Amino acid sequence: MLTSAAKTALYGAHVSLGAKMSPFGGFLMPIVYTSILDEHKAVRTAAGLFDLSHMGQLVARGPAVAEWLDRLTVNRVAGMREGQARYNIFTNERGGAHDDAILYRFPEDWLIVVNAANTAKMWELLQASKPAQVALENRTPQSALIAIQGPRAAEILAPLCGADLDGLRSYHALRTRLADGAGGVEVEIARTGYTGEDGFEIFLPAGAAPAVWERLLVAGTTHGLRPAGLGARDVLRLEAGMPLYGHELDEDITPLQAGLGWAVRWEKSDFIGKTALAAQKAADDYDRIVGVVMDGKAPARAGYAVHADGRRVGEVRSGSIAPALGGRNIATALVAKAASAPGTRLTIEIRGTEHPATVVPLPFYKRPA
Repeated sequence: MLTSAAKTALYGAHVSLGAKMSPFGGFLMPIVYTSILDEHKAVRTAAGLFDLSHMGQLVARGPAVAEWLDRLTVNRVAGMREGQARYNIFTNERGGAHDDAILYRFPEDWLIVVNAANTAKMWELLQASKPAQVALENRTPQSALIAIQGPRAAEILAPLCGADLDGLRSYHALRTRLADGAGGVEVEIARTGYTGEDGFEIFLPAGAAPAVWERLLVAGTTHGLRPAGLGARDVLRLEAGMPLYGHELDEDITPLQAGLGWAVRWEKSDFIGKTALAAQKAADDYDRIVGVVMDGKAPARAGYAVHADGRRVGEVRSGSIAPALGGRNIATALVAKAASAPGTRLTIEIRGTEHPATVVPLPFYKRPA
């Protein structure tokens, strides 16, 4: 039931905007306001405003944080400079993913942003493994997260911000003040994103979120900004080839299988899952995530069987119409190595009928240079 899920600080704003609400990651979240196509178009051509307050926000402090997190993740942590953000994956002993996350290094502490459905799992994992020199805080209940994404995001946000956003590079973050109509509020702003477009994430106290949300909506009115729900967000991230935990990554799908081998820093002396990942890399016979474009209008959906040459070779992990590709139906699929090369012809089984498709490189969409 809807009432069993938690509400973010922006729940009232979503309801007043007529959003269709649905449980996601333990929270009631806006799935769509007007239409997924309209919201998708706004993000690709102007800007979209997202409530991401369901994401877990865990703060770590202490002199041993970098060394500790390096042991738990595949990407380098110890080399991060103050103000840097970095995509990373927490792995289990088999090399599978506990979660993928973005780590932010600030002067006094580290922010670890994890997937909403994994917040409790990651909190328990980090609590159980942290050394005595590390203090850990789950600030999720007291915090909010607003993202503004799209080619006009910077010009909308900059007038409300006390920092130089032009000088904030991709995958960097800073602390500043943001206008909220009542003297300003201390926030963290990161230039990351999950849509394939330029954009910013604003971490702020939950109590300040409604006023900041409204200020951004007003500021973006003449720039084509729209509030955007999780429906559009899923289409945008799939077009951009970005993984969604539980689909392209999970406890049994490794970073190598997910096409995220670039994030694995083999030069690190050791990390959990390194031995298993090294063995998988050496054997090179693992199933892997690929992009798929359907020939026709039949939509591929998660869980559908994938066939090649009359035999099952895998299954669909995510699927959607891709407005950026002229409405073509796209999908990701976890398939055998022999069926993974771009150009390979496949069929997707949909209600007992085989529908032709082709393997293509990821991502499906790249924003114009």
